[in-house]
Amino acid sequence: MTQKKALICGVSGQDGSYLAKFLLNKGYLVCGTSRDAQMSPFKNLNYLGIRDQIKLESVALNDFRSVLQILMKIEPDEIYNLAGQSSVGLSFQLPVETLESIATGTLNLLEAIRFTGAPIKFYNAGSSECFGDIGDCAAEENTPFRPRSPYAVAKSTAFWQVANYREAYGLFACSGILFNHDSPLRPERFVTQKIISAACQIGNGSPEKLQLGNISIERDWGWAPEYVEAMYLMLQQDNPSDYVIATGSSYKLEDLVAEAFKYFNIDWQDHVISDSSLLRPTDLAISRGNPSKAKEILGWQAQYKMPDIVKMMIEAKLNTKK
Repeated sequence: MTQKKALICGVSGQDGSYLAKFLLNKGYLVCGTSRDAQMSPFKNLNYLGIRDQIKLESVALNDFRSVLQILMKIEPDEIYNLAGQSSVGLSFQLPVETLESIATGTLNLLEAIRFTGAPIKFYNAGSSECFGDIGDCAAEENTPFRPRSPYAVAKSTAFWQVANYREAYGLFACSGILFNHDSPLRPERFVTQKIISAACQIGNGSPEKLQLGNISIERDWGWAPEYVEAMYLMLQQDNPSDYVIATGSSYKLEDLVAEAFKYFNIDWQDHVISDSSLLRPTDLAISRGNPSKAKEILGWQAQYKMPDIVKMMIEAKLNTKK
């Protein structure tokens, strides 16, 4: 049997790195792209010890010719599009780059697949941010989109591009609408990693204070290594479809902070400062997903929830310092 080939766009990020490791363990040949594969440090691939097992290529996803060339060179069976500007907060400062890197990149991949006519299965990284503020309801695949950030607008655009190419051209293309998911590979600009880092420093005797914006928001936090398995499962089905990937449980950011400081037997309220400059122009009060379709069709269900994730992230942080 011929070895399957996967192309992961955005292989250097959290999800791309875990997905690469997962696919390597499945026996895939894995090719990963970056804007500059010669200069990128691929820190996460090194962290997971898999950099040498992946073919790394430079691709500009906003350039159709560049995308077409890599498809013809690699001839992948599956493409996982995890590239693009990934921070909601940063998207308010970089709205044009966010839209171009997510929406134009996705469109170029879809059009290149259509142009080549190859039987490539395509996964697109959607986002729970597309749903917007839907109150205390669990969002599922048919919940309307009401994006409230440039990032969510870009992800919504990409989602409908995928749906359009699936329906108009019969492409095997699907989107995973993923809710928040974290791991030790999250960059420090993400609030979860910021909290974990501060809790570890303060637990080690540092006098610093943790500055946060709105801590009453609720999020459905999952474990990234589990979520990449759901991406893989979507492309193993007979028919393409979109899936909400979530734990089904939401927690306040305040609860996550308390959980992190509890690990060190510290009262978080003595160390956290509210900083109004960290508030976003618009934010979602509550975000929760209903992953019942993924459970029913993919056989996928999250095993870890927020308290487990905080513990695993803290222990990973402490172990890397030894």
